[in-house]
Amino acid sequence: MAQGKLLLIAAGGTGGHMFPAQALAEAMVRKGWRVKLSTDARGARYAGGFPHVVAVEQVSSATFARGGVLAKALVPLRIAGGILGAVLGMLRDKPAVVVGFGGYPTIPALSAAWILRRPRMIHEQNGVLGRVNQLFAPRVDKVACGTWPTVLPAGVEGVHTGNPVRLAVLDRAGAGYIAPGDYPMSLLVMGGSQGARILSDVVPAAVAMLPDAIRRNLRVAHQARAEDLDRVVRAYEDAGIRAEVQPFFTDIPARLSEAQLVISRSGASSIADISVIGRPSILIPFAAATGDHQSANARGLVEGQAAILIPEKALDAASLSGHMAAVLSQPGAATQMAANALALGRPDATTRLVALVEALAEGAPQ
Repeated sequence: MAQGKLLLIAAGGTGGHMFPAQALAEAMVRKGWRVKLSTDARGARYAGGFPHVVAVEQVSSATFARGGVLAKALVPLRIAGGILGAVLGMLRDKPAVVVGFGGYPTIPALSAAWILRRPRMIHEQNGVLGRVNQLFAPRVDKVACGTWPTVLPAGVEGVHTGNPVRLAVLDRAGAGYIAPGDYPMSLLVMGGSQGARILSDVVPAAVAMLPDAIRRNLRVAHQARAEDLDRVVRAYEDAGIRAEVQPFFTDIPARLSEAQLVISRSGASSIADISVIGRPSILIPFAAATGDHQSANARGLVEGQAAILIPEKALDAASLSGHMAAVLSQPGAATQMAANALALGRPDATTRLVALVEALAEGAPQ
């Protein structure tokens, strides 16, 4: 007979769902729990990062967003089949707690936990609940919120845990901030996995418009899509600006800790990294994000005077350059923004999630 309490984690197949799920899995395994992961084929690609002792159960993905008329008509049947399978699985091996991190693959596990009255919770990374978490928020025991504040249904209370960050980020948590001045300064531009083209269009021109006293000291690290790489490199070269342009930086935590200013999309993980390390930022939410959740993600840092928000429709080189100059020419204000960001960080997000799981397990029926 397998020993240890069982935690069933259910997560959809995107990094936004899977990375915090992985952080919780790692922590619970260290505490001697058994952990199972329920996900779809896309999520299984991320499962290699989970501890090897985590059992992976693959469910068939069923979303109304893809496929033709017949495929969409079959979705309810596939979901029902998944729920039945999950119920039977939970009757054989009762989880002490079920945690959903969002996405359609979480529907079977959370539905089965609701039917069988197993302790259950969800974790929402963004400031607006995803569709599946919106459905289950009134039907779980706890709603853990990665972003604060999070828009929740009437009558539902959230617990601000924060979003778990990678160990490489935790290693740089609260790294000392060097205020901008008349010496080499670093600007980090992060576009996220989607919608980075507008940053490639606007940021080089905005940097070129900075006052010479700032521009001559500036070094830029710019994350750009592969298809935009050559023109972004050329734009910086034409403006005489020292820039490193790559589709992906493997050392983002180090670059964040060295930056005087960050220009970024406001994905949940980017916001978590910026706040845990503590850096001033200019945030440009991805306008096409579902429910405009990137604007909601940015709200805490903006209201906490740690970041400047520019809506995508209002973004142009002149306005961006003006905001950049304001931060980089005022060392006192920039230092205060960094401190404000750090104050809003949740480096203990994983610990907070673990505490919620353990509290739910204590009240679990055997």
